[in-house]
Amino acid sequence: MCEKSIEMIELELAILIRRITHASNKKMNGHLDRSAYLLLHQIATFGAAGVKALSAQFQLDISTVSRQAAVLEQKGYLYKIPDPTDRRAYTFQITELGLKELNETKRLRMNLVGEITSNWSDEEREMLGRLLKKYNQSAING
Repeated sequence: MCEKSIEMIELELAILIRRITHASNKKMNGHLDRSAYLLLHQIATFGAAGVKALSAQFQLDISTVSRQAAVLEQKGYLYKIPDPTDRRAYTFQITELGLKELNETKRLRMNLVGEITSNWSDEEREMLGRLLKKYNQSAING
């Protein structure tokens, strides 16, 4: 393993996180914070999900995901679907309002990424997307 490459990746990830935090603090990414965006995106993409499945997907405590989902439910972005076989269990589904907020936030975020990479070729954008996806999948599976 090349230590210089690992050092470069570590530093660039730290800088990326700083820049994303800065953009989020300036409210350039819509009304949803990162955790809300990711939860809504997961449910909109893959369908209704329970807290346990969401916590496994995001590598978070069940209590953390439960609190985040409760906030989204209070805002009208999610609703609970009771499990017919277990009255204590339920899944969350996205509402029309939640989908609207998700799509608006996604549009704003994509515009920002588009502006930042406006001088990049399509191949460079595709390569970065593939490498980030690979990194994120490795982090889950590793």
